[in-house]
Amino acid sequence: MSNDNPKHKENIPDSCPHCGYKLTPWQQVLLGVDRALMCKNCWYRILLEVKIPDEKKSKSDNNHNEEK
Repeated sequence: MSNDNPKHKENIPDSCPHCGYKLTPWQQVLLGVDRALMCKNCWYRILLEVKIPDEKKSKSDNNHNEEK
């Protein structure tokens, strides 16, 4: 019943980018869900960027195509 998404896992680090402390699998899950986590070793705040699709661009492209 493992539904692992390899593309999703690529974005989640397996260690702290500041001190290199290894994150547990549970910490990786929390980081993937919450997009933020504090390293237990150095208290560095690990933040993952969220890519938000540009709705203005897609709407303007659709409106432009409809005018033709």
